[in-house]
Amino acid sequence: MKAIIISQPGGPEVLRMEERPTPQPADNQVLIKVYAAGINRPDVFQRKGNYPPPAWAPQDIPGLEVAGIIEQVGHQVTNWKKGDAVCALLAGGGYAQYAIAQAGHCLPVPNGFDFVQAASLPETVFTVWHNAFQRGKLIEGENFLVHGGTSGIGITAIQLAKAFGAKVFTTAGSDEKCNACLGLGADIGINYKTEDFEENLKSEGVDAILDMVGGDYIPKNIRLLREDGRLVFINTMKGSKLEGTEVDFGLIMKKRLTITGSTLRNRSDEFKTELANEILDNVWPVINSGKFKTVIAAQFPMNEASQAHALMETSDHIGKIILVNEWAS
Repeated sequence: MKAIIISQPGGPEVLRMEERPTPQPADNQVLIKVYAAGINRPDVFQRKGNYPPPAWAPQDIPGLEVAGIIEQVGHQVTNWKKGDAVCALLAGGGYAQYAIAQAGHCLPVPNGFDFVQAASLPETVFTVWHNAFQRGKLIEGENFLVHGGTSGIGITAIQLAKAFGAKVFTTAGSDEKCNACLGLGADIGINYKTEDFEENLKSEGVDAILDMVGGDYIPKNIRLLREDGRLVFINTMKGSKLEGTEVDFGLIMKKRLTITGSTLRNRSDEFKTELANEILDNVWPVINSGKFKTVIAAQFPMNEASQAHALMETSDHIGKIILVNEWAS
């Protein structure tokens, strides 16, 4: 099969096409003929040599989410069959003609969705459901803040939070991006380049925050949170260490705040299967009802993965970047 590999750590140009053996599924796995694959920020970190994959995952083929047709099932798989249309969360290997997924990490392609739209879902939906709803305990009637509103995570978090009855605030890097967030259902969009989100929201108060920024956002987040508020980290793009800033731990105690976070890639297969089941029960009805829309910023042929990564690193896009497998037939 054809696959896009990381030839060495470096810039987008290190992504190359190579011929590789088609993988074979283990007893509890499926082989997916990939029609589309989502690009995510961890793919960029892996390409640069900063985010090694788990030992059991493909070591030099990136790609954490795909959509396609099941080509083969393992001997113990009973819930899927050859020919089923699925999208799947992977630990790696998505930039290829074929990819292996755990059977429990697959979900049916939603009603009316094509493979490009379906490939934009798994990584962001799994991440948002676990962090905003399971760890962040977001419930109806609460105020929710997500930073990076036009990222894949942001567009998912805005729509799911609204679908489950929260009031949603978000930050983004331009007025155009803020307007896009409002169009997805956000109640307030704040251009962090021209406005201070803490000043804008301090009269509102926030119950739960999903943060991928870190750095000097951390003390602002803590001051914004109401009593019993929750701050959940899924990345720290501005840094995980607070150089030159201070956190008031007395305020954390006084307001009984919970500060937590997670990464998804290294979690166990059992955990991800349980998470997929909960998503199927709670999120898929929302998506199938038409209350959730995908936002696709750009599509690239698989062999133009380097150009797709270059776009990802500009952060100029709104929504997901998708690789379309021109080798699928």
